[in-house]
Amino acid sequence: MNYREAPSVPPVTLDDVRGAQKMLSGVARMTAMEGSRHLTQLVGAPVHFKCENLQRTGSFKLRGAYVRIAGLLPEERAAGVVAASAGNHAQGVALASSLLGVRSTVFMPKGAPLPKISATKEYGAEVRLHGHVVDETLAAAQEYAEATGAVFIHPFDHPDIIAGQGTVGLEILEQCPEVRTIVVGIGGGGLAAGIAIAVKTLRPDVRIVGVQAAGAAAYPPSLAAGRPVAIENPATMADGIKVGRPGDVPFGIIGELVDEVRTVTEDELSTGLLLCLERAKLVVEPAGASPVAALLSDPGSFEGPVVALLSGGNVDPLLMQRVLTHGLAAQGRYLAVRLRLTDRPGALATLLGVLSVVDANVLDVGHVRTDPRLGLTEAEVELHLETEGPAHCVEVGQALRDAGYTVIG
Repeated sequence: MNYREAPSVPPVTLDDVRGAQKMLSGVARMTAMEGSRHLTQLVGAPVHFKCENLQRTGSFKLRGAYVRIAGLLPEERAAGVVAASAGNHAQGVALASSLLGVRSTVFMPKGAPLPKISATKEYGAEVRLHGHVVDETLAAAQEYAEATGAVFIHPFDHPDIIAGQGTVGLEILEQCPEVRTIVVGIGGGGLAAGIAIAVKTLRPDVRIVGVQAAGAAAYPPSLAAGRPVAIENPATMADGIKVGRPGDVPFGIIGELVDEVRTVTEDELSTGLLLCLERAKLVVEPAGASPVAALLSDPGSFEGPVVALLSGGNVDPLLMQRVLTHGLAAQGRYLAVRLRLTDRPGALATLLGVLSVVDANVLDVGHVRTDPRLGLTEAEVELHLETEGPAHCVEVGQALRDAGYTVIG
């Protein structure tokens, strides 16, 4: 679906993006462009990863934050800056401020992962924990700005931020001049808007596809309404694109220049992250894997060569563990099953023997004998199994039923 409206003059121009690129020289890396043979086979055309997960601070956010802070007046710099973020923007603001000699304060939710809090502090920011959701943290940061005079650095809703993020688009055209489609994750919209300005001005033939998590997809209803619309209770594992309302500045640009916005499920995000780890040997956070998820969900709908932007790699190890398990389950390579058996000596060994015949590797066993829901001669067993795919999962389930076991979950 095309969401374009009547052409208008964008608040950010190609010259702004080129100016940002000069400003970022020696600060942000030109990140690698890596080919993906697996996705190339699925799509039927070359697919490349633009690896912003390998950028300084682990995401593209340094680009916009540095350009925004570097553009402040001397008296604004003297007052310091403040930001609110659960991770990537926090680290980008912290490092950019340190490089520019500006004092920074970053508000983060109380439940923010410890590695992200530690990294933000190490980059030089004073970290203050406030609230349990980003909206509460954002309000606290804005109150701090009003009380102290510090400049609030918005994560996506400012022309300088968009210009900085747009430098990714210039690099894509330089590294893959034959590109036909660019796939990019969308949260508030700053990255997609910047890329769209850079790419569409120079190569209007290139198709730009934005991707949102289905549980936090504010852009489709907003584009349909012709104005930013807030959604209630956005929910997704992809915290980097978990934004309940599009930014006012990027919204107009995306509505005019981005060709399509798609959504992906949590299962698809997990599978995309797993593919990056297994096939490309790249650590990518769920938001960064959203373009890969979109390619996997409908590979035949993309014209190649395709560039999928891996926007970040800052993933909490505990979340990574859960996401990998989720991804393995989605691919039929991890199976959890509960069943009841007769509580007698050797019953568990007999059950494990059935599983060995169908080559299901047992990872964990939970054995319950005292639940009041069980009969006097019953026991309940929960098994976590390593399997070889959906067909193997069906085979395991059938083997258990054929052996007389009652599978209850």
